[in-house]
Amino acid sequence: MKFIKFVSFVLILAITSCKAIAQPNKTYTVKDKKAIKRYEAALDAYQVRDTQGAITILEELTKASPDFVEPFFMLAQLYDETNQTEKAIEPLKAAMALNEKFYPAGWMMLAECYFMQGNYDEAEKAITKFIPYPKESQHQEKRSQLILSSCTYAKRAMASPVPFNPINLGEGVNTDRDEYYPCITADEQTLLFTRLVKDEKAHQGKQEDFFISAKKDKVWQQAEPVRDINTTKNEGAPTLSADGQTLIFTACESGDGTWGGDRQGYGSCDLFYSYKTPTGWTPAQNIGSGINTGTWESQPSFSANGRTLYFVRGKRTASGIKEQDIYYSYIMDNGGWSAPMKVPGKVNTMFEEESVMIHPDGQTMYFSSNGHSGMGGLDIFMSKMTPSGDWDLPVNLGYPINTHRNENSFQVTAAGDMALFASDREGGFGGLDLYQFDLHPKARPNPVTYVKGVVSDKLSYKKLDAHLQLIDLETGKTVIESYSNKGNGEFLLCIPAGKSYAMNVSKEGYLFHSENFSLVNYKSLEPYRLDIELQKLRPGATIVLNNVFFETNKWDLKPESMTELNTLADLLKANPTKKVEISGHTDNVGNDEANQTLSDNRAASVVTYLVSKGVATTQLTSKGYGESKPVATNDTEEGRAKNRRTEFKILE
Repeated sequence: MKFIKFVSFVLILAITSCKAIAQPNKTYTVKDKKAIKRYEAALDAYQVRDTQGAITILEELTKASPDFVEPFFMLAQLYDETNQTEKAIEPLKAAMALNEKFYPAGWMMLAECYFMQGNYDEAEKAITKFIPYPKESQHQEKRSQLILSSCTYAKRAMASPVPFNPINLGEGVNTDRDEYYPCITADEQTLLFTRLVKDEKAHQGKQEDFFISAKKDKVWQQAEPVRDINTTKNEGAPTLSADGQTLIFTACESGDGTWGGDRQGYGSCDLFYSYKTPTGWTPAQNIGSGINTGTWESQPSFSANGRTLYFVRGKRTASGIKEQDIYYSYIMDNGGWSAPMKVPGKVNTMFEEESVMIHPDGQTMYFSSNGHSGMGGLDIFMSKMTPSGDWDLPVNLGYPINTHRNENSFQVTAAGDMALFASDREGGFGGLDLYQFDLHPKARPNPVTYVKGVVSDKLSYKKLDAHLQLIDLETGKTVIESYSNKGNGEFLLCIPAGKSYAMNVSKEGYLFHSENFSLVNYKSLEPYRLDIELQKLRPGATIVLNNVFFETNKWDLKPESMTELNTLADLLKANPTKKVEISGHTDNVGNDEANQTLSDNRAASVVTYLVSKGVATTQLTSKGYGESKPVATNDTEEGRAKNRRTEFKILE
């Protein structure tokens, strides 16, 4: 990470100040005309983009004129620009030894160099010398304080390392090329990632494509290119929905003004989406101007509830500082995206945030940043959502997960105990490889599990694409809205563990289906299985309204019943010729006459509510059957619970 990115209004002699320095009558720190002429020759070389030529001149000049301050600063800057930051240290030390008051921010530049090399003691010494000097900007003030606090943090973190044992994902995924930006489905059976591939048709002979691998017998199989999405342009930074059915990714405008294939964009980098079908992926579409702008949008992360998209928006300021923040947008009731907003709370800084990942628990965010105390470069952080909806002060994941290098491209599995990341560490297949490691407990998200199943026609067994709505029974809030796959009817919903849920499943032309289930004591490592059979809208079709609840021995509807009854009301209003019976049933506990009255009144309460929602009274009949029609034994509590029910039957 180049130190110049962190210094606001730095004396960048080779960029911002060189024109002024080269003007007639400019006063240099030496009067040697020959030395000045050589220095100005280096400036000229740089201005025509002959960086190496400028470096050669400056290397000779700093040896020949060791009292000439300006060439030392410029040489340090050019070393940094050419990814030789470690070589910038000596000319900076020499410049500050000659005349530290010539440009005091040189101490900060030196501190950045040491910091990026992981030499925290020397970085701390250098930044301590700079802090007493006046600062040129708020950015410089914040950065100097951040370097100081980061040195303290880094030394403490190295003294108390966290558990970290990365394992290469293997030859099915990794090659001698770069693999990075992994994303994995909630069941950990599908991995999609970006690979830098050779391509003669691409600009510079290489470009980014997506590859996908399936796990079999705990081994990742040979990754295959996602041909429906890949083009000769770059596709990168993907996010998969928890069920693997929706892909959102980044594509950028190339030098010739194209975006790859038939894609169109709004400028710089945009977000695009595609859906999985039985035959492949749909053509990628721009996610729209509500999210994409003329600036840089990238690195999306789609929440498990299928409603909220997190992403990174970046720009470069007039002073050359790169600003990147994490934004979010949610799907509104009309199906459109809300206006993007910066995530509230303490995540974003005036520096760079990127590589955001919202965990399926919906409460834990992972991201990379150089704006919080860290080890150097981009570190990986975790933030938790507060009860107010803000994001709390981020926590560094610790050393050696984070080092003085850049760490990003980070993902945590739905189970929360394992993380994926990209690294060019020794022992890999070459370049960046994908690795996994056990995530230490303090860095883990909240526990989650997932519900998995298939939606089908009850008679024909045809697989159906149906609308799925999952409601938290404690809060009454809808936590997930999704769809089963059009081709195979499969669905996968990732949800917080330890709660009770109601599920409504609906499809046009069919009766909706309702379920409720508890994961409060669910301890299995396997998904909660829930296969759904839908009945067509025809006379005689009957369903149990599993998510209609009453107070004990009363007929007052509980608030958590409203979601299901609203769904039923919508169904009846969409089919005004259908006539139905709402029936109430009880177990055999108590007086027969009292049970009959209770069942009558409960059925009538449902009808009253449906009428209040606009259903015609001519469509509705209510009837109580008391304990006369049990569907299970009354000898057990489980059987009695099944007998206490409200049913919906189509009469004609």
